[in-house]
Amino acid sequence: MSPTFVESSALQSRLHEIIPGGAHTFAKGADQYPEDMAPVLVRGRGARVWDVDGNEFVEFGMGMRAVTLGHAYPPVVDAVRAVLGDGLSFTRPTTLELAAAEDFLALVPGADMVKFCKNASDATSTAVRLARGATGRPLVALCHDQPYFSSQDWFVGTLPISTGVPAEVRSLVTTFPYNDLPALERLLDHRGAEIACLVLEAASALAEPLPGYLEGVRALCDRYGVVLVFDETITGFRWAAGGAQSVYGVVPDLSTWGKAMGNGFPIAALAGRRELMELGGLTTDRDRVFLLSSTHGAETVSLAAFRAVVRAYAETDPVETMERQGRALADAVNALAADAGIGEYLSVLGRPSCQIFRTADATGAPSQAMRTLFLKEMLLRGVLGQSFVISAAHTDTDVQQTVDAVSAALPAYVKAIETGRPEDLFEGRPVAPAHRLRADPRRIDPRRAATRQEVSGD
Repeated sequence: MSPTFVESSALQSRLHEIIPGGAHTFAKGADQYPEDMAPVLVRGRGARVWDVDGNEFVEFGMGMRAVTLGHAYPPVVDAVRAVLGDGLSFTRPTTLELAAAEDFLALVPGADMVKFCKNASDATSTAVRLARGATGRPLVALCHDQPYFSSQDWFVGTLPISTGVPAEVRSLVTTFPYNDLPALERLLDHRGAEIACLVLEAASALAEPLPGYLEGVRALCDRYGVVLVFDETITGFRWAAGGAQSVYGVVPDLSTWGKAMGNGFPIAALAGRRELMELGGLTTDRDRVFLLSSTHGAETVSLAAFRAVVRAYAETDPVETMERQGRALADAVNALAADAGIGEYLSVLGRPSCQIFRTADATGAPSQAMRTLFLKEMLLRGVLGQSFVISAAHTDTDVQQTVDAVSAALPAYVKAIETGRPEDLFEGRPVAPAHRLRADPRRIDPRRAATRQEVSGD
């Protein structure tokens, strides 16, 4: 029996009445799903979730990549229960803060100090402020090929939805392309004396560093006195427990973390070299930098969850499982698409632990309409997700159900390619880029940000 979404649609209408956008994260918005097919969830276990209509789905994306061990992973839940009875927030540091910091620094190469917070957006923005304070320079250089770094003005000013960000703030950010050392060197030759830091992901869902690229970035930062910041929000605990820097062997000055480090519990971190981090401490002789300071930054529940995640990575191998299952899924789906003659229009791309699906139209261009059709066909067959970002909880059965769903979805996809009219095969409007300027998706070209939309984690 095909799922119905009657209760979800009713609740979604109420959500829109009292929450701007109907969700607390852009990527969770109903506009990211086919019309009247946006499930409102009630619980999850492992790699499966259930909605208010009683539908059960294999879930991908896993909490915007925040869950690698599976929903309600018992050792994490048990660790949280163990601290609940002793209180959560205090007026002084706890022994748990020290233990969690020691756990973190044992994982991350080159990090001497760490400070916890609640979301990686704050951690990355603090890294920018710290770099500006350390160098006395105003300009931030960020990688424009990567979709998201922060919800604060310095980054939001680079997005299409930048209303409210002063031009003066936007002028303090410049950009550079990924995997292009000559372009970066030209930028630093021209403006290096103004640039406080480079902000980038060492790798992303769709792009691994070319041989020598990260080493070259490190050398250029050293030459021009620029602080190198790696955003490990996605790569941390998904590429490796020690992040992309431990995989590629290049150590940044600062790194920012979040998402999977709590397996869904709200915890993030800023880490880095002592001489930089201590500018926000009590032993510096320089003017202090306002580092992270928050009431809930070190509450005990999320620190306990983090420590349980660290133990799980020490005792098992979640990354290997994600890589294996992700590779099996990609190989099967890509083979099905090739056999159907549409391999150039539908494909699974990216690192096996962090994959997306590319949905192209009859011209070969990324298409929001084709994406809508594919999402609809998968939802009808019990698969929920805007990507194929996997977890270590995805079993062979979960993978096979997903492959079977793709197989059953292919006839509709093939028909849409043949007719060039995917909109005839779904109801309502197509899904739209999350960071668009206008609320009405008909006011924008849905192809413009299609690829960027597919890899966004926001």
